[in-house]
Amino acid sequence: MKQKKCGWCVGDTQYEAYHDTEWGSPVTDDAVLFEFLLLETFQAGLSWITILRKRNNFEKAFDGFDYKKIARYDEKKIAALLKDTGIVRNKLKVRSAVSNAQAFIKVQETYGSFSAFLWEFVGGKAIHNNVQNYKEAPATTPLSDKLSKDLKKRGFKFVGSTVIYAFMQAVGIVNDHETSCFRYSEIRQNDPVLK
Repeated sequence: MKQKKCGWCVGDTQYEAYHDTEWGSPVTDDAVLFEFLLLETFQAGLSWITILRKRNNFEKAFDGFDYKKIARYDEKKIAALLKDTGIVRNKLKVRSAVSNAQAFIKVQETYGSFSAFLWEFVGGKAIHNNVQNYKEAPATTPLSDKLSKDLKKRGFKFVGSTVIYAFMQAVGIVNDHETSCFRYSEIRQNDPVLK
């Protein structure tokens, strides 16, 4: 018998693989958190599948999502990125990747890790929502508003509440898998309490 999955991914093998192995799993690794943050900021105004299909290109273009390297990108590197047809060539988004990497490092310096900063917003424990149909999931919440505002204050760009809610879903701050999806209970059972 086929496992029940969230309706948004069904029918596309790449989407299903991402759904089955990554989306909604609680992430505490700063390198992975930065990767998702970068990809979500590029997704603003586009569909996630567009970004997912270009993910390997982004990884190559942005030095394996190494935020320490990205923070040091100069005008020459930015110009090269803007010529790279494998990624989304939006000048403001490319520049924001650099300034966001710099802001990300500042958060690490203040909190010890970006993960510690991020998970503090939910007391170290994921929020398990009760989504019956993915179309009912919110686009923003008061929590994404709060986190978005905080990140903007710290100099992050392209981190509006909608982008941040999608980021929170992706990295497991919130579990928005449909309750009938096999991943919902899987994630709920393995929910780490982060100190």
